Amino acid sequence: MELNLIEFTLLIALVICLLIQLYYTLFVHVKLARYKIAEIDAEQREPISIIVCARNEAENLRENLPKLLSQNYDQFQVVVVNDRSWDGTKELLEEFSKQYANLKVVTVSEGGSFIAGKKFAATMGIKAAQYNWLVFTDADCVPASENWLSGMQKPVNRDIEIVLGYSPYTKKRSLLNVLIRFETFFTAVNYLSFALKGMPYMGVGRNMAYRKELFFRNKGFAAHMHVPSGDDDLFVNANATADNTIVQINRETHVWSEPKQTFLSYIRQKKRHIGAGKLYKPKHKFILSLQIVTQFLFYALFVALLCFKATQLIALGVLVLNIIIRSFVYPKLLYRLNYKELRWWFPFLDVLLVLFLVFNAILSIFVKKVSWK
Repeated sequence: MELNLIEFTLLIALVICLLIQLYYTLFVHVKLARYKIAEIDAEQREPISIIVCARNEAENLRENLPKLLSQNYDQFQVVVVNDRSWDGTKELLEEFSKQYANLKVVTVSEGGSFIAGKKFAATMGIKAAQYNWLVFTDADCVPASENWLSGMQKPVNRDIEIVLGYSPYTKKRSLLNVLIRFETFFTAVNYLSFALKGMPYMGVGRNMAYRKELFFRNKGFAAHMHVPSGDDDLFVNANATADNTIVQINRETHVWSEPKQTFLSYIRQKKRHIGAGKLYKPKHKFILSLQIVTQFLFYALFVALLCFKATQLIALGVLVLNIIIRSFVYPKLLYRLNYKELRWWFPFLDVLLVLFLVFNAILSIFVKKVSWK
């Protein structure tokens, strides 16, 4: 059956989108699927400062701070920055300070205008840190094991200045939770895989580490202090290189976090992330934009080709081929990154995520105001 010009053009566009998507799958993400996960290094080297920024996090700190303070590591401190909290955080931290000698509390008082939000608190914590190797997490996060710090410690290689960890969200019984966890998975696969490929472009502040001297040598957050978010990904984007960055995905080093419970709060969170992404290096913005655009176009073109009788079977064949090839990579990655129960829903979640990302991108055009807390 012969194809007319419109059918032929749409089909060629579909194939081009498929090839671009398979590049990300077979030449980037496969690196993480094949990555040999090392055992936790039992030898403890440099002392560590854990940095936690907290704004009205009394409940989370009461539950999670003891788990940070009791890590199986000989010499470390936990620096908690109380950023103008009014929920009893101050009193709670005073209580913990009496119990734990390795807890240091930094208080950001009311007064003045802290437009940079969390970045100001993080800077205060970094300045107060006693040790050069800094490990970052949040008040609502829980390390997967007491060996978390051993896995996130300074590597033997002196050139390494940044370690990118992984932080999954806990499972809840809702479609929103499934979407959040799959989006987190997709983001992690991207930044971890590109780091392994020699192009690190972001990290997550729930679980990452870097040298204190790296922070001050490159003037900290000065280049993007005007942006409310980006204390993690923008810092990595500006300072990470192929030679100074490694990844750590051993299950004992995962840091579990509580996901948003409402769609509105999740949208606000993603809005902050998009705002930071606009300041990525041009090459990083290009590769990420190309990935999302071609992924959306692939499904849009597939639907369009189903409207033509002559191209229905071909379009279905291309879709099935795409699913089969990608199924050799992503289910394995879902298992590696602690989301094994999502493996069977991969094709459906892939479409759902694309629709959400497009919706969020459009929404970001109209909603400008963002804040940390």
